[in-house]
Amino acid sequence: MKSPVNGSPAAGPNRSSERGFTLVELLIAMAIVAVIGVIALTGLSTVMQQQAIAEERAQRWRDIQFAMHVIAQDLAQVHPRAARDESGEAWEASFLVGPNEQFAVELSRGGWTNPAGLPRGHVLRVAYDWEPDGSTLVRFHWPSIDRTLTTPPARTELLTGVDDIQIRLLDRNGQWHREWPPLDLSSPDSLVTSPRLVEFNVYLEDIGHIWRTVEVGG
Repeated sequence: MKSPVNGSPAAGPNRSSERGFTLVELLIAMAIVAVIGVIALTGLSTVMQQQAIAEERAQRWRDIQFAMHVIAQDLAQVHPRAARDESGEAWEASFLVGPNEQFAVELSRGGWTNPAGLPRGHVLRVAYDWEPDGSTLVRFHWPSIDRTLTTPPARTELLTGVDDIQIRLLDRNGQWHREWPPLDLSSPDSLVTSPRLVEFNVYLEDIGHIWRTVEVGG
């Protein structure tokens, strides 16, 4: 092989190998990258939407479980203590359900702990009702079991999206009732007698019918 003569440079690589991209090739490459980016962004958006939906459903079920847990706790600790009505002239049964009553269910609940040693008893009055205007299941409670007209209840919204609630009650003889005390139960037993079981039915807009059957305390 001969050396270059008179300091002339050696023959370089083929000029065609140094050619860059044409404008058309650049546009095609940019279009491909853009399509890939759109596909990736769409996939990420879908994943995020699915994650949000899953979290929303999980939270919904947590709300339902919490509401049914609170209801079950109240029903399991029914106390045979009649309560004076707001006028102070008559007595209300310790467990009260009926189409003409103020609330869907009202009861005396025992086991109200008092760790702070406040000047109050261990029995409070609890009620549940369904508010159609807001499709909401609401829990009420009064700090004094013998409330007056000036004793407002504490109001807690337990569950939204409620279409209806229905309650069935099983007596000690195995008979189901829609109201309590039963009409055939004589006084004064009607004031302190509680059902054996309570079937608490909730009808939800998004899920449908759920229920909890609770063995009543007291």
